Amino acid sequence: MDQISGTVALVGRPNVGKSTLFNKLTKTRDALVANVPGLTRDRRYGILSRAGKSIRLIDTGGVFGDHELSDVLFEQTLVAIKEADLVVLLFDGREGITTVDQEIVDYLRSQNINFFPVINKVDGVSRDQLVSEFSLFGFDDLVFISSAHGIGVSHFVDLLSSSFESSSIESELELQGKGTRVAVIGRPNVGKSTLVNRLIGEDRQVVFDMPGTTKDSIDIPFNLEGVDYVLIDTAGVRRKGKVSEVTEKFSVVKALDAMERAEVAILVLDAQEGVVDQDLHILEYALSVGCGLIIAVNKWDGLDRDQKEQTNKSLERKLSFIPWVVVKRISALHGSGVGHLFSEVDAVKVAGEFEVTTSYLSRVLETLVRAHPAPSIRGRNIRLKVATRTGGYPPRIAIHGNQLKELPGSYKRYLENGFRERLDLIGNPVFIDFRDSENPFAGRRNELTRKQKNRRTRIVVLPKIDQFYSMIEEGMKDPAINN
Repeated sequence: MDQISGTVALVGRPNVGKSTLFNKLTKTRDALVANVPGLTRDRRYGILSRAGKSIRLIDTGGVFGDHELSDVLFEQTLVAIKEADLVVLLFDGREGITTVDQEIVDYLRSQNINFFPVINKVDGVSRDQLVSEFSLFGFDDLVFISSAHGIGVSHFVDLLSSSFESSSIESELELQGKGTRVAVIGRPNVGKSTLVNRLIGEDRQVVFDMPGTTKDSIDIPFNLEGVDYVLIDTAGVRRKGKVSEVTEKFSVVKALDAMERAEVAILVLDAQEGVVDQDLHILEYALSVGCGLIIAVNKWDGLDRDQKEQTNKSLERKLSFIPWVVVKRISALHGSGVGHLFSEVDAVKVAGEFEVTTSYLSRVLETLVRAHPAPSIRGRNIRLKVATRTGGYPPRIAIHGNQLKELPGSYKRYLENGFRERLDLIGNPVFIDFRDSENPFAGRRNELTRKQKNRRTRIVVLPKIDQFYSMIEEGMKDPAINN
């Protein structure tokens, strides 16, 4: 996966096009966007990928002018601003400057916050008029876009990408120690720090019965039976409306960083509460970044027989879309089931690093297609020719063929599941890139040889000449002409 180069928050008053721009940049119609728990409906996280560089985006709710900046309605936007390395301030080009825009600009400047002014909805509006109006703010440069129609968005992305240097995460990793990076993730108070302490055999993390005790991601290098690991204990991502403390301003971003840096993530669930929406949101993000995954159902020993049966049914139902994920029932406090977690971590890591030849992948593809042929589109057959390994970790496979853009989503999922089963990729998501073969003759005009040109002359031109001569002969028979 690409390294994260920085975090950008999209800020502005309501209806200036923040969410539209967010969807455009993150391609939310085609890719996963995590509605991370602990966030209100006004904050969403997504990834903008461009030329091997990834930027985390935060979509925020609109800022209203009839509320003070310290009010609850603005707190989530303030959290996003504090989390971000750069703030993109969006204006509505059709409506022009409002008092709310002025308040937001004044606040950002008073806090010495680095922000990037962007004028949206510029289609059909005079640029000279906008430049004249927005000169009131004294901006050095203005960027004009229409997120709905894609006007100027590519140029905006180039400017945004150039604002960040190459990610420093790799250099940080060198200092953090070597070994398999394992992120312990989950909601607050599900037992993450207790599990970390149990895994490493000492009380390295503060454990307190209050949600949100861990405020940052902490890397813990250690060795187990000659194998190096780096455990990443993350702050719990809190329920919506609960992220208000200044000390928690980086907790969400750090939790996301942990998942992006990890090779294997252990998602801790509370057996007494079952799978809740916040768990599914965290799971969704972990799947989107591509790390290996193990689900640890904690506090299992606190359930009676009926509760265990009910919880098992709930797990089976709510996790049915990821049957390949390893699920372990544990008690971090008492240690039951914890001892086998690292063997599962090793298995997931090894499975994700599989080595396989192109010929073998192509044979697997051939077997899958033979068992279930791809559907025809408008009477034309979709051909899947060759499969190759394109990435390291997480597993990435490229399938080459014709008309692959027409493949339905159900058939793509069939191929993903088929490759995962035959390659025994337990605990790992699989990313498949479908690449259409280019037509080598596209855009080329067929040049005729001299022989072909002569033949065309005989077939097309000569009959017309014969007709011309025939007309002349008929005309010569006319008495008027002969006289």
